[in-house]
Amino acid sequence: MPLDPHIAGVLQMMAASGAKPIHESTPEESRAGYLALTAGSLTPEQRVPVASTQDTTVPGAAGALPARIYRPQAAGPLPTVAYFHGGGYVIGDLSTHDNMCREICRGAQAVVVSVDYRLAPEHPFPAGIEDAVAATKWIVAHARELGGNDTVAVAGDSAGGNFAAVVTQQLRDAGLPLAAQFLIYPAVDHAAATYPSIEQNAKGYFLELDTMAWFIDHYLGGYTETMDPRLAPLQARSLANLPPAVVLTAEFDPLRDQGAAYAEALRAAGGQAELIEGPGMIHGFFDMGRWSPAAQALITQSIERFGRLLRR
Repeated sequence: MPLDPHIAGVLQMMAASGAKPIHESTPEESRAGYLALTAGSLTPEQRVPVASTQDTTVPGAAGALPARIYRPQAAGPLPTVAYFHGGGYVIGDLSTHDNMCREICRGAQAVVVSVDYRLAPEHPFPAGIEDAVAATKWIVAHARELGGNDTVAVAGDSAGGNFAAVVTQQLRDAGLPLAAQFLIYPAVDHAAATYPSIEQNAKGYFLELDTMAWFIDHYLGGYTETMDPRLAPLQARSLANLPPAVVLTAEFDPLRDQGAAYAEALRAAGGQAELIEGPGMIHGFFDMGRWSPAAQALITQSIERFGRLLRR
């Protein structure tokens, strides 16, 4: 279907801002620009209400990491969700994804722990994913203090979707299976560049091919083994015995096809994976519900499906 008209308006707004493309910027410039686009454009009435938030720290692979705990207006015990933000492993933080975590907390009726893992290029691969694994292990060990029951799941968007997928594999192998995974337009196959959606949506839809290359170059820091399943979870030796998944994709997203391929591969390995396609949507639409009713409907639908998995 055609590009959602409200999303088209968002793209026009971005173009009119005169901001440099991410791939022509420094990491510091890109981080500031992303913060302005996300948290900086949010009005008070657009902030999703939750019962409470708490800034804290959780253990990472090399020390304490900033984290934020979101609690819904609901009686416990509740499931707990470890959330990993997107931003190409280079940009993004607790503030850029605050409203997205609020959406999941409220819609899924779960405690959400958003983890501010180390970013590249200051901390290239595998620092970020090692942080995500360490933090999730801590969340599993403290689930009864956080949500009140033993149900722990992971969620993440884009690069954070990559982390969520890798974490489920790593914790499965460590004998700590998770309850569910919510993968929002995830980057799950850096080993391949042959998906039709990469060429079809290479330019003009927020996440561009040049920007993807800029992100991965910063993240890899010279590492060349792109078949490594910690980079490309779709290339893992086995996708069996992984938790059920909700995979959300966007029609005008270079990552669309690899997200769909991951859902198909999970099902082929005997798992449960529901693919929700976002017609007319672009990468990043999960934070654009305040501008697009169609985006908000998909946000609500996908979170509701994820919430069901938490209470199977």
